[in-house]
Amino acid sequence: MRMAAVAAGLMLAGLSLNPAAQADEKAAVWPKDAVVYIISPKDGATVKSPVRVLFGLRGLGVAPAGVDKPKTGHHHLLIDTDLPKGDELNEPLPADEHHKHFGGGQTETTVELAPGKHTLQLLMGDANHIPHNPPLASKKITITIE
Repeated sequence: MRMAAVAAGLMLAGLSLNPAAQADEKAAVWPKDAVVYIISPKDGATVKSPVRVLFGLRGLGVAPAGVDKPKTGHHHLLIDTDLPKGDELNEPLPADEHHKHFGGGQTETTVELAPGKHTLQLLMGDANHIPHNPPLASKKITITIE
């Protein structure tokens, strides 16, 4: 009886004891029509370093890391790497040369890249730098640095 009361209280509070249900609840707060994209540079562009990267977002708000507000997140720029998969989607993104965090709510950056081809992709994360599952990511673009 006591467990039923606890479960009922959690349900009223919008919480669940089931991890899969918690993941579904988290995904449900992200608008299905939300889109993240790279405004500039354009896919296939040849540019000089440092490169100014402009972030685009539609259907979702931007909030700094640590601010847990529904229908908001913050940008991460993935450089020369792939999107996280599987269990990685349940963990905070690393902060390294391939994963740049914009937890201040920034919507643009300048990055130094070596000459040659590079890939760029935006990935939205929640207040704790955890990506949505499924991930809300831009198209991966390829640029060439002169």
